[in-house]
Amino acid sequence: MEQELENIFIFKLSPAEAAANLLVALLCGIIISFFYRATFRGVSYSSNYVVSIIMLCMITALVIMVIGNNLARAFGLVGAMSIIRFRTAVKDTQDIMFIFFALAAGLACGAGMYMISLMGTFIIGFSILAISLVYSENPVKQEFLLQVIIEEDGDIQGKIQKILDIYCRKAKLVNIKSLKDDRGELIEMSYYIKFKKSNSSSKMVKSVKTLDHVKRVNLFYDEQ
Repeated sequence: MEQELENIFIFKLSPAEAAANLLVALLCGIIISFFYRATFRGVSYSSNYVVSIIMLCMITALVIMVIGNNLARAFGLVGAMSIIRFRTAVKDTQDIMFIFFALAAGLACGAGMYMISLMGTFIIGFSILAISLVYSENPVKQEFLLQVIIEEDGDIQGKIQKILDIYCRKAKLVNIKSLKDDRGELIEMSYYIKFKKSNSSSKMVKSVKTLDHVKRVNLFYDEQ
């Protein structure tokens, strides 16, 4: 009985096994990142988020290896992790799903369940890809709200319209509002737009920002 109790707090893991767990976790994280890129439908793609998914998978595997079957370590780690606060807001629910996806894969890798981690990564990844293709929204229905803030003496509405005609299927000016700033009067112009291609939003925003007298450019997704 005493020997059995001692085994509860013993976790034997060789350096080769630890390295293998981390390498498989790295592989799973990279595969998950590919599925994320293939299914991404948002406005602003973040490469930092993709790197975070890969690292999260490896870090989770490392945490599981550190805990092992040691109850004291498990409770100690819970207390240590409780001091961490995450301030970054996740805007898309699919991003949250991929965070849990990476956590689950990392848990399996840390426990040495290579087949489960790899099979689960591929099966879940292809399921997400298939579902996103079947239930993806029609691009024609995707509308965005573009806000361009310019200086009051900057008559560049025609130049903005030319850029929108290049990237957008539809661009309609819906509101013009006067704003006050420390540097003087500003004008905010709001457009409802529909892109010709879903991945051209960042190029369009950069093109508008390069115009003279443009102070800020904001792009919002209109769920209505």
